[in-house]
Amino acid sequence: MPGLYPLGHRRDVSRPGLIGHHREVTTTGSQASTEVTPLPAERFLDRESSWLAFNERVLELAEDPAIPLLERARFLAIFSSNLDEFFMVRVAGLKRRMATGIAVKSASGQQPRAVLGNIWDQTRKLVDRQSDCFHHQVVAGLLDEGIEIPRWADLTIDEADATTELFRTEIFPVLTPLAVDPAHPFPYISGLSLNLAVVVRNPASEAELFARVKVPPLLPRFLPVSPSRFVPLEDVIAAHLQDLFPGMDILQHHTFRVTRNEDVEVEEDDAENLLDALERELTRRRFGPPVRLEVEDTIEPYVLDLLMRELQVTQDEVFSVQGPLDLSGLQAIAALPREDLKFPTFLPKTHPMLAEVETSSPPDVIGAMRHRDILLHHPYDSFATSVQRFLEQAAADPKVLAIKQTLYRTSGDSPIVDALVEAAEAGKQVLAVVEIKARFDEEANITWARTLEQAGVHVVYGLVGLKTHCKLSMVVRRDSDGLRRYTHIGTGNYHPKTARSYEDLGLLTADP
Repeated sequence: MPGLYPLGHRRDVSRPGLIGHHREVTTTGSQASTEVTPLPAERFLDRESSWLAFNERVLELAEDPAIPLLERARFLAIFSSNLDEFFMVRVAGLKRRMATGIAVKSASGQQPRAVLGNIWDQTRKLVDRQSDCFHHQVVAGLLDEGIEIPRWADLTIDEADATTELFRTEIFPVLTPLAVDPAHPFPYISGLSLNLAVVVRNPASEAELFARVKVPPLLPRFLPVSPSRFVPLEDVIAAHLQDLFPGMDILQHHTFRVTRNEDVEVEEDDAENLLDALERELTRRRFGPPVRLEVEDTIEPYVLDLLMRELQVTQDEVFSVQGPLDLSGLQAIAALPREDLKFPTFLPKTHPMLAEVETSSPPDVIGAMRHRDILLHHPYDSFATSVQRFLEQAAADPKVLAIKQTLYRTSGDSPIVDALVEAAEAGKQVLAVVEIKARFDEEANITWARTLEQAGVHVVYGLVGLKTHCKLSMVVRRDSDGLRRYTHIGTGNYHPKTARSYEDLGLLTADP
């Protein structure tokens, strides 16, 4: 089968010259000969194509008519968010290596330019499918269920009047239009921001100007104009551009969005202080070069040319789609209180070995671990009543002497961090390995690390040259028969929120 080694093939570490080859031994009479047959060149899958195939499976869930409608909208949003990160990291990293001349042939045998070309081709097909799914399947299905996503021109007079009032009181004060002229250069466009490219004309001089209006990211992506009708925020702003450019003629406007290189690269071997080096790199991340430009398919060619020239992107990096752009905002639609259009609500259950008994106090997790190992299967087994309770009870237990913990990602109001802080303040020895290189959680982890340090926790900021991705927690307790170690080993982050949806395994054990 392509992509697999021949059955029984192993790397022969004693014969480096034969690595990656299959040996055939033939015997003719008294002589034996050895032939070295190369393994098939296509045995490896391309890393980037494989990731895009994974995201295609997310899109297929959005296209599946058997899945509840609002869940399909959610999968469209997840597809968009995934693709954003793919460009910010994978595509950006590949382009950076190509620009610096350090890109090499991939394991699949493809040259870097061929890999990039495949990415453009695969991504365009997927984006076209996503747009088709949104407009012809999800929007149409929502309409049948009484949920509408109209454009501004489709609003009723009463809805338009009410939205105009909302614009003047809640939206207009936070907008900052920026015109481009000899005294004002092309403005910086932040990564993943939604923007309006506006062409205006001065009626007195007949001079035309380009202006940019940033859609505020802190406002709702889809504004409710009635209990079940939601209009894109950029449509509302576009309908009131005259308020932003008084005395000017509004000739045209188009929505666009830029994705930038946000992959953090720290030369760890040269950095005297990894934390300081990472913080400096984080301040520069938002100024990375553009790697993708998304525009609505109605954009005028000369406006697109201007954007491409000012942003220094190529035609390959331009994605023209039917609006609205940035469907990650569909998460808000998916959150509507229409339980009939969602998966049935799932509530994790406490593991039978940790189940509540008829008492006012919760079960003793450490006591249960002393008697047997406990295998956890999240999200079916509750994280809160197992792993989280294990650490909370350890923090409050006077017989616990030390807690040692790895942290890769955790929630914004993490009970895990609270338990470690409580333990340190109680005088216990607490060690936390906080991976500050966890992608897109770097700043949050730096904040958590400093919070822990201020509470007296010994914090290790990962290891130079490595990324600590393991999920481990160890509690050292003085039992009646001496010191005993109680440990949790898991595949998922110590993140109570994601533990309610992601499937992971964990083991609570005191087995030495």
